[in-house]
Amino acid sequence: MPHSRSSRKRVRQNEKNRIANLAIRGSCRGEDKRVMDLLAAGKPEEAKVALADAYQKYDKAAQIHVIHANNAANHKRKLAQRVSKALKSGAKPVAKKK
Repeated sequence: MPHSRSSRKRVRQNEKNRIANLAIRGSCRGEDKRVMDLLAAGKPEEAKVALADAYQKYDKAAQIHVIHANNAANHKRKLAQRVSKALKSGAKPVAKKK
């Protein structure tokens, strides 16, 4: 339990920021999933357009330090690889396993 007034305020700020960061990370995952769903549906051209939106979300999250810049770069690289492979082959790529 925080004792000082400033530490109580810091707890409030941390909670508010944590919730905001969750929303930003969730939107990144949503864009990621959107690209993967389009690839799974065999629509690589639409996935290429959605990839630009995903890039924007990851760049923004890294810019405001919600995620590390290298983490954003890795996500962007993996998405771009999948889209590129789908565009070259024209076939459905294998979805990411969990």
